[in-house]
Amino acid sequence: MDKNQATGLILFAAVILVYSFFFASGPEVPVEEVEAPAQTETVQDVKPAMESQAPVENDSMISQANLAKFGALATLASGEEQLVTLENDLIKVSISTKGASVNEVELKEYKSWTQEPLLLIDSESSKMAFSLESNTGSVNLNDLYFNPSLNSSQDEEGNAVHTLTLSAGTESGEIIQTFTLKDGSYEVHKSLKIDRFSNYFTGNSLQFTWADQVRKQERDIGESRRKTQVNYFLASDSYENLGVGDDLEQEQVAEPVKWIGFSQRFFTAGIIADETFQDVNLAQSTPADSSFVKYMETSLSIPLKDNTASFRFYFGPDNYKGLKKVTEGFEKNVDMGYFFVSWVNKYIIVNLFAFLEKFFSNYGVIIILIVLAIKLALSPLTYKSYVGMAKMRVIKPEIDELKEKYGDDPTKMQQEQMKLFGKLGVSPISGCLPMVLQMPFLFAMFFFFPNAIQLRQESFLWANDLSTYDTFFNLPFTIPFYGSHVSLFTLLMTVSQIVYTKFNNQLTTATGPMKNLGYIMPVMFMFILNSYPAGLSFYYFVSNMVTFGQQAVIKLFVDDDKIRAKVEESKRKNANKKKSKFQQKLEDAMKAADANRKK
Repeated sequence: MDKNQATGLILFAAVILVYSFFFASGPEVPVEEVEAPAQTETVQDVKPAMESQAPVENDSMISQANLAKFGALATLASGEEQLVTLENDLIKVSISTKGASVNEVELKEYKSWTQEPLLLIDSESSKMAFSLESNTGSVNLNDLYFNPSLNSSQDEEGNAVHTLTLSAGTESGEIIQTFTLKDGSYEVHKSLKIDRFSNYFTGNSLQFTWADQVRKQERDIGESRRKTQVNYFLASDSYENLGVGDDLEQEQVAEPVKWIGFSQRFFTAGIIADETFQDVNLAQSTPADSSFVKYMETSLSIPLKDNTASFRFYFGPDNYKGLKKVTEGFEKNVDMGYFFVSWVNKYIIVNLFAFLEKFFSNYGVIIILIVLAIKLALSPLTYKSYVGMAKMRVIKPEIDELKEKYGDDPTKMQQEQMKLFGKLGVSPISGCLPMVLQMPFLFAMFFFFPNAIQLRQESFLWANDLSTYDTFFNLPFTIPFYGSHVSLFTLLMTVSQIVYTKFNNQLTTATGPMKNLGYIMPVMFMFILNSYPAGLSFYYFVSNMVTFGQQAVIKLFVDDDKIRAKVEESKRKNANKKKSKFQQKLEDAMKAADANRKK
């Protein structure tokens, strides 16, 4: 074999090897070993078995479980849950197709204290459930699946109206739940309608339960808990609440209820009846977990009329003027203080604040302007108070003489003082009464600023948020009743109040404990207000500074010598003046009291 032949054989062997490796089929099986009929029979038997078993299993489940539990609604108890969003320019509401219940509510204009989207309620912390009585028992609508349909339209005023309809039906009837949300509104209207299902539903009301674990939205958990409670309004036009204590509070309300509010410090999630709610039960408690503010619960009945129930949800801020438009008494979710100071906030401060917001965006400036406006309006009272104290100051020598003469006889001393005041034309309350009349404004701010959502997350100078305390620096320890931080606005307020007290003591005749009390009160308020909103401390500080200016101006026009001359003139005029009936009765009462004391 020559070289060419050897090469040819090698190439041929290589071709055979490549062909066998890539193209040759596997080993052949003898025909007699193939059991084709058996294989065909197996495929034919298995496929029909699989097709027939699945429906039988589903029918069994429906017949044995759902059918027994839901009856005519059995086919609605299976499906796939979806979340549908209903939103406008203010809120975004997520609604589940399973039960057609509110799953989550986001307030678009606000952020939590950690600057995350503010979820007023969410699927983990808030649970709502609606149920209807049927001939198979109570049916929880959260177990049923609904088909959503979303559309938008316009009302007569041109506002966009967003409507979400969720329906679930069988051959026996249909359940339709409708949510409606208008642009510029925090109110979600909901209606439930039962179409047909003859003789299946047996009750005349829709049962509603709501359990909400209120999440922490503000930095200060203590202040948030003090301002969070369950509020409700009776059909008799009476506002009630469960209080702000930490213990479990429960209430079974005998009267019909118009609305219920799960009210936080700055936000409220509430349910409002078209007419009234019946069989209302309420509860609240404070959790140990600091990520939650309160646990709140309610259960109630919503009347069905013509197989239809309708009501409203409110998911929004605690803005007093806005809440007032929602329904009667709903503004009560904002605490404006006790009756003797609430009128100041409702009719003066709220409107003044709203007016200034139109022209100024800096809330520190707005607070300063509010102080100036109030001080200007009350300046006549401030003037009278200053003059009254000045009169008491110029007659101090006469009072001191009486003390030396009748110091051992308090009753006689009081009688002689009253005679002296009558002769000199001086009233001992002339300096105090104007100050008392100004007190409602001072106390009103104590309620307004901690609840003013307008100040929430608004900064001024070193304060990052005027709705909570300003931390100038943190202490390495905690002082009882004071805290572990130092609020500079509170410190400035305290210093200014002490200086004012020192200046004021020079204008009065106060001595002894009464004189020192003026120094103790500012220190006490320093401990109280250190953890209160910076806006409140700043208001009091600015108020003190403006008062200094007012008194400096008044002092330019009020001269002690002129006041003394007026007192002497009154003394001459009243030298032979008879006692008034009031003075005589007061003197007789003092004498009778002295006689009884001696007995």
